Amino acid sequence: MTAEYSSAQLRVLKGLEPVRTRPGMYIGSTGPKGLHHLVYEVVDNSVDEALAGYCSTILVQINADGSVTVTDNGRGIPTDIHPDTGVSGVETVMTVLHAGGKFGDGGYKVSGGLHGVGVSVVNALSEWLEVTVWRNGFAHYQRYERGVPVTPLEKRPDREERRGTSVTFFPDRQIFTETIEFDAKVLMTRLRELAYLNAGIHINFQDLRVTPPLRETFCYEGGIREYVRYMVQEKEPLHPEIIYIQGEKNEVQVEVALQWCADAYSENLLGFANNIRTIDGGTHMEGLKAVLTRTLNALGRKRNKLKENDPNLAGENIREGLTAIIS
Repeated sequence: MTAEYSSAQLRVLKGLEPVRTRPGMYIGSTGPKGLHHLVYEVVDNSVDEALAGYCSTILVQINADGSVTVTDNGRGIPTDIHPDTGVSGVETVMTVLHAGGKFGDGGYKVSGGLHGVGVSVVNALSEWLEVTVWRNGFAHYQRYERGVPVTPLEKRPDREERRGTSVTFFPDRQIFTETIEFDAKVLMTRLRELAYLNAGIHINFQDLRVTPPLRETFCYEGGIREYVRYMVQEKEPLHPEIIYIQGEKNEVQVEVALQWCADAYSENLLGFANNIRTIDGGTHMEGLKAVLTRTLNALGRKRNKLKENDPNLAGENIREGLTAIIS
């Protein structure tokens, strides 16, 4: 006998309910990987501000109670009333999926993370979250519990006239049943990576759960060139200078840094798109491999015309090939 099936049995999820009902769809899992992903999503918003040219310093702090605070000196989330939602820009960003400056023409040219749902997902999966925005001489504060605002957006004078956004959240134990303890080493690995990928950004890290507090600062003016140097620091380079190329085509920015080593028995090729590691490769990685193969083959055919075993000349040949493919 077939059970009756009608519209009354269809469930309609509203607001942030879909996130709490199926968190794995948004952060991958409710285990340690998904837990740390919450931090990455908030940090990605700050990095987007830096990429737009408005933020230079980001602080990521694990507090003594196990919560995490991410603070930047960017423009601050807009606090005026949004014309569509009827609430402040802060509350809109925190409670509405696919709301943010990463859509249309008014926000960011380059962005990472979940592209507009990141911080609202963090809010939905947090036992509580507090946001403070500094703009135009005022500090704006609001608190949420499991994604629901429990205070209005409070406006207070700020004598320091700071600028930026601070988000503090405590992961929801109803969601993350395996663990809610953040691993400092895991977070520092990602923050170091972001600092390499975004030359000149200062990313400070603090873990206040330990005594004395653990503090690290990540800032690399050389960007991905320093990343390559870090990766090969215990190897013997075949050419002293790191091959580095950058360019832009159709508003897509590309950076490549390479160095071959004598004692490396396998390749270590990392690719990123909008600061996100492309673990499974992609067309950008396949294109790089193709141009490297073509250039090295051409180099081999011309070897008799080159100075024997001249690593700098070989590097220059590869550099010219990469420049041609980018432009």
